[in-house]
Amino acid sequence: MDPRLEATLRRLPARPGVYLLRDPRDEVLYVGKAQDLRSRVRSYWQRQTAGETHRIRTVIDRVANVEWTLTDSVSEALLLEANLIKRYRPRYNVRLKDDKSYPYIRITLADDFPRIERTRKLRDDGSRYFGPYASAKSVDEAMDLIRRLFRFRTCTIEIHDGQRALRRPCLLYHIKRCQGPCVEAIGREAYRADIAQVELFLEGRQEAVARQVRVEMEGAAEALEFEKAAVLRDKLRSIERTMESQKMAAYARTQVDVLGLARRDARAAVQVFAIRDGKLVGRDVFLLETPRDTSDAEVVGGFIEQYYLRAAIVPPAILVPVEPPDADAVAEFLSARRGGRKAEVRVPQRGERRELLDLAARNAAETLEREAAKWLADEGKTQEALEELAIALGMAGPPARIECYDISTIQGRETVASMVVFEDGRPANAEYRRFRIKGVAGQDDFASHAEVMRRRFRRAPAGEEGVVEEVRWRMPDLVVIDGGKGQLGAALASATEAGVSDLPFVGLAKEREELFLPDRPDPVVLPSTSPALHLVQRLRDEAHRFAITYHRDLRSKRAVRSALDELPGVGPARKRALLRAFGSVRRIREASVEDVAAVPGIGSALAERILSGLAE
Repeated sequence: MDPRLEATLRRLPARPGVYLLRDPRDEVLYVGKAQDLRSRVRSYWQRQTAGETHRIRTVIDRVANVEWTLTDSVSEALLLEANLIKRYRPRYNVRLKDDKSYPYIRITLADDFPRIERTRKLRDDGSRYFGPYASAKSVDEAMDLIRRLFRFRTCTIEIHDGQRALRRPCLLYHIKRCQGPCVEAIGREAYRADIAQVELFLEGRQEAVARQVRVEMEGAAEALEFEKAAVLRDKLRSIERTMESQKMAAYARTQVDVLGLARRDARAAVQVFAIRDGKLVGRDVFLLETPRDTSDAEVVGGFIEQYYLRAAIVPPAILVPVEPPDADAVAEFLSARRGGRKAEVRVPQRGERRELLDLAARNAAETLEREAAKWLADEGKTQEALEELAIALGMAGPPARIECYDISTIQGRETVASMVVFEDGRPANAEYRRFRIKGVAGQDDFASHAEVMRRRFRRAPAGEEGVVEEVRWRMPDLVVIDGGKGQLGAALASATEAGVSDLPFVGLAKEREELFLPDRPDPVVLPSTSPALHLVQRLRDEAHRFAITYHRDLRSKRAVRSALDELPGVGPARKRALLRAFGSVRRIREASVEDVAAVPGIGSALAERILSGLAE
């Protein structure tokens, strides 16, 4: 054993915490938790036991350093472990596939008139979130359902109670899809009462919503408001049809999630049935990446940690096929996620609950079979492409992680760069990064690539022992630069100055699809039918797409700023008032002088000057 590693192991404290096992390149191999860090981590280097798996032996043979963070309890360590797995995505942990991109439904309760929208980011902004959902399709289905049942605004106009935001409502108001708070067609309290019904519906409490709607319908009928009563009647019928399709009578008044597990090689699927008050209100399948020797209990435990870390609602009971490791700590973690209310993990052995668990497992298995067909079709081609690329570039083996960089600019303005990442030959979208070039004047691809390399490789510093880095990017096995010898040379020189000299770099020229290597005078030309060529083309195209999208975003923001900032008499306060009232410069251009003049702080004379200036 390396003396430095041995010294580190001797300093491990006998306290609860989380540990990270790193390889010689400082990549995180494994993240774990323990009640006693010293006992758990040092046990890996003791004499091999009968129960030790090949996976554990493989991890230990590659460990060069151990880092740890102390916590007050195992449940707190479990929470930190889930966050670190999400951040580092270590190879030997169970990981939710593409876990950073799961969508949610967001209700902006901090607004006077809340919006309901799809989002992929959780923020502490006073909003309420429902999810995560397994896919955008799942969110769209839920959004379509609540749109049919409830009317709410989808625009981003800032609307305040008692203040008319627009002169005329949009089309959604006229087709009865929005209640028109922008033109004061509905008051704040009435609008928020409808939003409260949406919350109840998304929680699975449709019966409570149905009761409220029935009371409103009967009240409207007694008041001889028959048109309103008819609308409420139709709404009630739709809710009741939804309730009937979700009914599971055997589980009345039950609040439970059912997790069905299916596995195939290094992949797993978990089917989540969300049952609320006897109704199946949600069913989604989540895919996981699992090391081959991982037990079912470890897979279930890893899923619970990572899924309920971000779940908007945690029920009091979760049914699983096998008990996860450290079950008491998992239950404590779930209780903390429920705000201190009790939560438990159960393994039903017989009866209706076991049948429901088996049904969820069959659903998971069917999903896994469908995905396996896609994987088998792709894996052969992808592996062939990686092996062929490694041979062409003289690498020792196929590159597991490839990073590709591209620069986007127009006449040296708003210059940006993109970094896209392919892992095992497939896009790793969560690892993509973008850079706004800061230190280069004008259009200079060489200097831009040099700046990006300096900034990128600053993200892989040598950490201190016992400290978890806040931001650390994995090191690539291959770096692809979009450009010829000049761009490649500038990037390589900058990376070498940053202390990175052992990574393979290659330049990809656009015109003839030539691959330039630093130590070869002639380029490598792959056959037009080569899988390796198709792979690097996909890399280059994805880097270009990602860079140009960011570049266009910056240009459009700059255009909006310039269009208003250059108008005489329009300062920051008036600019905010105009954008708050109209939402965009285009809508200001399309407005009448009277509409613009009605904005607070804008008179008729200034409105004429604004429209005249925007028309130029």
